[in-house]
Amino acid sequence: MDLGITNKRALVMGGSQGIGRAIALSLAGEGAAVTVVARDATKLGAVVAELQALGATADMQVIDVGDAQQRDALCQLVAGGRYDILVANAGGPPPGTVPGIAEDVWQSHFDMMVKGMIAVIESALPHMQSAGWGRIAVVSSSGIQIPIPKLAISNTLRSALAAYAKSLAEQVAADGVTVNLLLPGRVDTDRVKAIDAGAAKAADITPQEARTRSIATIPAARYGDPREFGDVAAFICSERASYVTGSQIRIDGGLIRAL
Repeated sequence: MDLGITNKRALVMGGSQGIGRAIALSLAGEGAAVTVVARDATKLGAVVAELQALGATADMQVIDVGDAQQRDALCQLVAGGRYDILVANAGGPPPGTVPGIAEDVWQSHFDMMVKGMIAVIESALPHMQSAGWGRIAVVSSSGIQIPIPKLAISNTLRSALAAYAKSLAEQVAADGVTVNLLLPGRVDTDRVKAIDAGAAKAADITPQEARTRSIATIPAARYGDPREFGDVAAFICSERASYVTGSQIRIDGGLIRAL
C-alpha cells in the first residue's frame, strides 16, 4: 500500500532513540523527508545515517526541549520549516506518587510536556492549514486511560495534553489536518528497561524477573517491537489515514483492558 507521503516533510521530536527513532525510520521508509530532534548529537547522527541508508532525505537538530530557550528555537524552526508531519514526542518525567510532588517539579514538567508541546504544535499549524494537509501525532501514554502506578506526573500532564489534542482536532479537521494520540503499552525501549529496573529494585527481584512479571500481564505475551509502533505511526501520519482524527490509538498488545 502506498501511504502517500513520499516527499512529505516530517519532524520527529525525541528522534534519537526508542519510539521516536522507530517512527523516524518508518516515515523515511515510506518516502518522507525526516528531521529528527533531540539533545544528543551523537545519537542523532547515528539515526540520520540510518535514515540516509534507506535513501531518505534526513537531517537533525540538536535541541533540548527541557530548556525554555531551546524550545523557543524549536518553535521557530517548525514555523519556518513548512513541515507536513509533526510527531510531538516528549520524554517521560520521573516517577512520583501523589500527594507530595513539589510545586517546582510540577511546574517544570508542565512547561515542557504541556505548554511547550502546545507551542510546538501551534507553530506547525499555519503551514498545514494553508496547504490543506497536515498530520500531528502526539506520542502519549496508556496512563491517560488507566493511570500507571507511581507515574503520577506523567498520568496527569499527558492527560492535559490529550484534552488539548482532542479540542484541536475538532478545530482543524476541516482544514485537512488530523490530530491523533498514539498510546504505547510496553514497547521494548530503554525507558521500559529502566521502569523494569525500578520495579525490580522495589520488589527485591532481578530485572529479568520484573520483566517476566510485566509480560505476564500482556495478552500478546511479549513486549512490543519499536518498529511495530513506528509502522502504526507512519500509517496515522499518512494520506490513507485522512479520516482518522481526534483518536487515541493503542499499540499495546492488548494490555489496556478499558473499553
